[in-house]
Amino acid sequence: MNTNVNPGANVNYANQPQSAPIISVKDWLVTLLILIIPVVNLIMLFVWAFGGGANPSKSNYAKAALIWMAIGFVLYLIVGVLFIGLIGSSIK
Repeated sequence: MNTNVNPGANVNYANQPQSAPIISVKDWLVTLLILIIPVVNLIMLFVWAFGGGANPSKSNYAKAALIWMAIGFVLYLIVGVLFIGLIGSSIK
């Protein structure tokens, strides 16, 4: 049995997805500047994460940032409830 196979011989590169353009340092600086603004940052993270028109690396960054925000918010709620319970039990 002849198994001489040329690995790239029959590959159709026309159907391969195009790689996304690299985000420049200037673009990242503008992105981080936008993320400094309190309410705008949350809105823009949702737009970049789920809007569909953003660069895939920026979209992945926005999704990761939203996940970390959700984890922080849940931890904040847990600590807040425990603190309020501690204060409430010490008052009685």
